[in-house]
Amino acid sequence: MDGEQMIRAEGLRRTFKAGRETIEAVRDVTFGVAAGELLALLGPNGAGKSTTLRMLTTLLPPTAGSVRIAGFDAAREPGRVRESIGYVGQKNAAGENHRLRDELVTQGRCYGLSTKKARRRADEVLDILGIGDLAARTPGTLSGGQRRRADIALGLVHSPGVLFLDEPTTGLDPHSRAALWEQIQLLRREHGITVLLTTHYLDEADRVAERIVIVDRGRVIADGTADALKAELAGDRMHITASDTGAARAAAGLAGRMPGAVEVTTEGRTVTVRVADADAALPAYLRLLDRASLTVTRAGVQRPSLDDVFINLTGRRLEESGEAYAATAPAPTAHEPIGTSHA
Repeated sequence: MDGEQMIRAEGLRRTFKAGRETIEAVRDVTFGVAAGELLALLGPNGAGKSTTLRMLTTLLPPTAGSVRIAGFDAAREPGRVRESIGYVGQKNAAGENHRLRDELVTQGRCYGLSTKKARRRADEVLDILGIGDLAARTPGTLSGGQRRRADIALGLVHSPGVLFLDEPTTGLDPHSRAALWEQIQLLRREHGITVLLTTHYLDEADRVAERIVIVDRGRVIADGTADALKAELAGDRMHITASDTGAARAAAGLAGRMPGAVEVTTEGRTVTVRVADADAALPAYLRLLDRASLTVTRAGVQRPSLDDVFINLTGRRLEESGEAYAATAPAPTAHEPIGTSHA
């Protein structure tokens, strides 16, 4: 594999025609995902992440650029790419009236497995995801969390090395979300699968992703660990409450002259200072205030969130829509078998 990367996108670009207008859904997207890594691909609606995901999974050809998955070139070897990936879309994949095990066997047969191997693999993935007792149930009788695990089972039945999860926990309650992620993490530990995740739950990305790539207006605007992005693009915040508004104004003036102070705001008696490392800065700030005989009644530290990163990078929250850049291509149907040929 190319540099031990299971996913490599290089200079991806995709345009669509809308009447006489050309819409540039993806302008320049480059990133890689190492073998066994879990990467979260994030961006506001219309940022280009869904179009990027479709190009990575061979559902949409790029206008320019290249994709390599598990060492295979997506343009020249789409069949080999499709054999190497599992795709779990936003919609439920299984039919309503067939038993879950039968759905899995059918999916395995679509990927070229013999009937015997498809049955064995169906039982394996049901056990891996902790839903073996649901094998004879129809998907329509399952809970939301059970259905999402069934969807992931369908994506794993052909033993892919790469798993694409497109907003897998949307609509699930917190307990079901936690249970699903426990199963996915177990899957990664025991089978070394590489995972690319899209999600609108920033707390989820912060907790489970080893690396985060943020796209906006069709370009990669940030790439790093959650901690690194929060430190570099948002920073910590120190909060102090002064004895009165006059003391707060004086405290804000002193904060503005501190090394490393990025932003200082005052609201009533409260002063907020954005810094890179609040643990080091707050004691120094309190000593400075004490020397100036300014009384502080409360002091504390606030750690940045990924939401802070988004606001600083894009000027809006993740859930806010950017319709001007929305892709016009139809969304892929979840779990239609995305090819078994080597065309």
